[in-house]
Amino acid sequence: MPTTRDYYDILGVSKNASKEELRKAYRKQALEWHPDRNKSSNAEKKFKEINQAYEVLSDSEKRAAYDQFGHAAFQPGGFGGQGPSGPFAGGPTPGGQTRTYRQGPFTYTYTTYGGGAPSGTPFEGLGFDFSDPFEIFEQFFGGASSFQRQAAQMPRYGLSISFDEAVHGFEKEVNIDGKRRKIKIPAGVTDGSRIRFGDFYISIDVKPDPVFKRDGDDIIVNMMIPLTIAILGGIIKAPTIDGDLKLRIRPGTQSGTMVRLREKGVPHLRGRGRGDQYVRLQVQIPEKPSRKQKELIKEFEEN
Repeated sequence: MPTTRDYYDILGVSKNASKEELRKAYRKQALEWHPDRNKSSNAEKKFKEINQAYEVLSDSEKRAAYDQFGHAAFQPGGFGGQGPSGPFAGGPTPGGQTRTYRQGPFTYTYTTYGGGAPSGTPFEGLGFDFSDPFEIFEQFFGGASSFQRQAAQMPRYGLSISFDEAVHGFEKEVNIDGKRRKIKIPAGVTDGSRIRFGDFYISIDVKPDPVFKRDGDDIIVNMMIPLTIAILGGIIKAPTIDGDLKLRIRPGTQSGTMVRLREKGVPHLRGRGRGDQYVRLQVQIPEKPSRKQKELIKEFEEN
């Protein structure tokens, strides 16, 4: 899944940055966040964001489109309303050949790179085909990383899982090339993660959840509360990935207030502990108050 963060912010440069400034910023960020060197849980996600940003901003035509239309320039039908025929809303770049086979819950993909996004990566299926971030790194610095060399020699399978499966993890047996194989997806896995199982890799695609929004290992939940509870206080039930939790609302709570629930977020993929959950409270204002309600509100205002 492509990032929605501002590309200039990702690289830490201004919007009028020169190509040389972009190169220096990319070099610094890519070396810092490359998964071969950085073992933090969000290193691969950050590395992919950095490469996405550099791929767009280092190309004058793509940069101009991004400056005018933002991320919509690289989505199907999103280039200023031009639809799929826009310059960055088409299919893969000519030269790359991809064959895809489906077997059980997996999508097996074999790709020869000649341009366009490699299948099985988080960028597959986008209108604009982002390149493999490790390929960009290799072209910039020269020489393939150990991470890329290993990945290039092994088959990759795409596996789509639910948000709940991603945060809690699961284990199951699947058929791969006629063999029963056991796979274990660890709790806290992120969208776009690439996991090695012996002689193959699995690229994870996490489906979005209608209630829980993930930010790293933290979770954000938006909740509507009645005006009366916002004014007088009370207790509500807040959803968490472990089930509903009673949450006390203080009198006089303002709309937009964030309540932190410590260690109610996603388990850390590496190391112990969990992230936090933040409940954003939105006060529900009656759309059509009754005459009695209007009188009470006026009386409240006067006092």
